[in-house]
Parts: sequence; C-alpha cells; structure tokens
Amino acid sequence: MNPLAHATVLRIAANHPSLPGHFPGQPIVPGVVLLDCVLQEAERWLQRPVRAVALPNAKFTAPLLPDEPADLQLKLDAGELRFTVSRDGSAIAQGLFRIAADDHGPVA
Repeated sequence: MNPLAHATVLRIAANHPSLPGHFPGQPIVPGVVLLDCVLQEAERWLQRPVRAVALPNAKFTAPLLPDEPADLQLKLDAGELRFTVSRDGSAIAQGLFRIAADDHGPVA
C-alpha cells in the first residue's frame, strides 16, 4: 500500500487558551497543542475521526511562537500517522502516532 500524504499550514492564535502562563512574557505553543493540531488536521484530511492509540515517537527541536506559521506534513501508512512540523524548511517537531483501524478507510 502506498502511503497517503497531506500538507497544510498551521498557525496557533495568540489568544489560544493554553498560552497564558506558558512562559509569561515570552509565550510559546505547548507541544501538546501541536500534537492536538496534528490529530485535528488528520481528521479534516481523512474526513473521519482519528483515534490515537500510541505515540511511540515525538521530538520537539525548536519552539513555535503564537501566530507564527508552520508547515505540517502528514503521511498515513497502514495505521501509522507520521508528522513533521517545520518552519522555514527546518523541522521543529516530528513524530509518529499509531491510530486505530477504521472500517471505512481514508476518503482522501
């Protein structure tokens, strides 16, 4: 099976409820918010609910600032959802979710 791929641009608004208190005066987007955005975008792309059953690999190498655009690349292959979040061509987060099987398969 060939992996399915998708790309989009993420931008976490400066008024996101997770930002107050996450480094006051110099807010950064929490990693858990990026992970949530990855799963939400996968649901939009696949047009079905996506349930993560494991996150065996996730690496955050640079912070994302509020309102800063970042490129999100997704690749789905046999129940594995790989993601890369990059800024200016350099990865700032990447990893792999294992997702639950679905009877309907991807619509993309």
